[in-house]
Amino acid sequence: MMRSTNVNPMGSTIRYSTFPRTEPPPNFVEDVVAVFRKHENELATDVNGQGLKSDEVLALLGPDLVEIGFQVETSKKKVGKLQRPVFFGENGTPTLRYEIDAYHPDLKCGLEIEAGRGWMGNAVYRDLIQAAVMVGVEHLCLAVCNIYRYKSSGKPATSKDYENTRQVAEAIYGHSRLRLPYNLVLIGY
Repeated sequence: MMRSTNVNPMGSTIRYSTFPRTEPPPNFVEDVVAVFRKHENELATDVNGQGLKSDEVLALLGPDLVEIGFQVETSKKKVGKLQRPVFFGENGTPTLRYEIDAYHPDLKCGLEIEAGRGWMGNAVYRDLIQAAVMVGVEHLCLAVCNIYRYKSSGKPATSKDYENTRQVAEAIYGHSRLRLPYNLVLIGY
């Protein structure tokens, strides 16, 4: 297998960027990224063709995320889903909740993993907006494919999901007209 040119100095294709750019990365970032790097051979989209589905990536990373303090969605059934409140009603009961792949209550950090059509299907935008209104989310880790491979009119095509998402994050966090209420850690796998 040929390694991509997207190899960072540590010899890994797993990379990350943090926002806003005016603040240093939070202390926990290396721990989260280490979980991705531990499983790089199975999930790295730079070298693994089509790549895994987001649920498969979460299942692969889940035990290690739990080990570092994250609560992790365990299934797509209602009982296994992880939700964060958005609004509270009478008696403090949440009246609106959004699903999230993982959440670290002490760090107030949400984690969303996108694969496949994460960029092309606009899931990235949904994740950015939903995290903005979730109660208790001060940090969002958003993991996207470095490269998404698909077919267009029967011909192989690619989407550079990490680069596309990074450009959007740079525009949002660098602009004076919009301020998201959390720090973003963008992880490319």
